[in-house]
Amino acid sequence: MGNRVPRDDYEWVYTEQPHADRRKEILAKYPQIKTLMGPDPRLKWIVCVMVAVQLLAFYVVKDLEWKWVVFWTYAFGSCINHSMTLAIHEISHNTAFGNNRALWNRYFAMFANLPVGLPYSASFKRYHLDHHRYLGGDGVDVDIPTHFEGFFFCTRFRKFIWIILQPLFYAVRPLCINPKPFSQLEVINVLLQLCFDLLLYWMWGSKPLVYMLAGSMLGMGLHPISGHFIAEHYMFLKGHETYSYYGPLNLLTFNVGYHNEHHDFPSIPGCRLPMVKEIAAEYYDELPQYSSWVKVLFDFIMDDSLSPYSRIKRKLKGDVKQE
Repeated sequence: MGNRVPRDDYEWVYTEQPHADRRKEILAKYPQIKTLMGPDPRLKWIVCVMVAVQLLAFYVVKDLEWKWVVFWTYAFGSCINHSMTLAIHEISHNTAFGNNRALWNRYFAMFANLPVGLPYSASFKRYHLDHHRYLGGDGVDVDIPTHFEGFFFCTRFRKFIWIILQPLFYAVRPLCINPKPFSQLEVINVLLQLCFDLLLYWMWGSKPLVYMLAGSMLGMGLHPISGHFIAEHYMFLKGHETYSYYGPLNLLTFNVGYHNEHHDFPSIPGCRLPMVKEIAAEYYDELPQYSSWVKVLFDFIMDDSLSPYSRIKRKLKGDVKQE
């Protein structure tokens, strides 16, 4: 089932992440990029439509045979729910209502969270900001797998299982790496989601609940869209920390594939990231990039030099301020 991956540790570096310096250089050369920052006025309406579509789907699947519930869960529900998690990612950067209405964004993210089934939007916001500020930071960036993941999931078969179980590891990893006190918004997020899930079960039974929860787990596991988890920061080429993808699945994922551009300019909404690449093409065209997230998943599993340890990691200097 594949040789054991020889790598037994992360790729430790002693340099700062590349995005801050590149952002300064690009803004000095192309100051017009600042005009792309700010909220995306379409985002809130797109999210409302997606929530409405899933509510309609909940109603439809309640009368289907179980075999069709399972089929539509993977074929449709998983795509919508994964796309919704990336809408929540967008909202976490205040791109729905702008920085001046930060709380509006937090509550709107909870609304977007409802058809996903598992309460996570409030926690995601806190940890995702750390991922941007301290990319690769030891003990802070919970996007980086734990030592257990790197040590154990080191053969082709085990890496295959690891990809299937990615939602589980993303949920548990913050508790192992960088646990934070529960916030009031997180409590509200949990209570709202629990009420929604119970109401859904009370109204339409178990099939919509299975469709919703299984769709979220499958969509973030072994699924073409979940290739972005691996594509974004796993070190396929030595020394390269962030990779972009410019393929058609960006249409379903709010352009999260434009990941170098996103880390360079996190305050620019996904809909405008292609404009960043077009304006500053010389900074991005030569960076490593992908054309297929499915191929990324396949290569990660089959390449015996790649594992969860294939991440760049750095020790942070001084005190780290966390929210």
